[in-house]
Amino acid sequence: MDHGDRCEGGAARPKRADARRNEKALLDAAAAIFVTKGVDAPVRDIAAKAGVGTATIYRHFPTRADLIIAVYRHQIEACAEAGPALLATSATPYAALERWIDLFVDFLVTKHRLADVLLADRADRTDTTGFQALHAYFLDNLVPVCTRLLDAAVASGEIRAGYRAEELMRGVGNLCIGADSDPGYDARRLVALLIAGLRLPH
Repeated sequence: MDHGDRCEGGAARPKRADARRNEKALLDAAAAIFVTKGVDAPVRDIAAKAGVGTATIYRHFPTRADLIIAVYRHQIEACAEAGPALLATSATPYAALERWIDLFVDFLVTKHRLADVLLADRADRTDTTGFQALHAYFLDNLVPVCTRLLDAAVASGEIRAGYRAEELMRGVGNLCIGADSDPGYDARRLVALLIAGLRLPH
């Protein structure tokens, strides 16, 4: 992975703004392709969507596992940033929660194949430290955001109190698993039913 130029003494310089934008464009393109075609999609499809050559992707991410891990972290950060933004711009906190859960579902499509790719890319398949670190990063960044959205929707009188973010996120995750093996399975429809079930009757 490209960690920027090195300055004297071996310290890494921060990436230039254009380099950060280029990497973000690559990760956005990869995330979109993974959602529609899976994490095994050809690198050339990602390159075409990002408007770069395949060599550029391999320079940033030498292996598919490197790319998927970077997309995973990128999507976590995007979901974390989206929560407050949606609360500020949506008509109601419940509408913000619905839209955020939709982003979360996109993220889960990538997440479900992450462990398989990490293990396949390593000679030592018993080392799960990297996956555990990513899972901790996921919890640390997304549970507080989901909690804030739930609390706001409760405070506005739109949903029932008493649900924890971890419960909701796990429920959404479990509903998304079937999409891996059955192309006719509509995870979003079932997730929408789950979120609708949180609402208080009018």
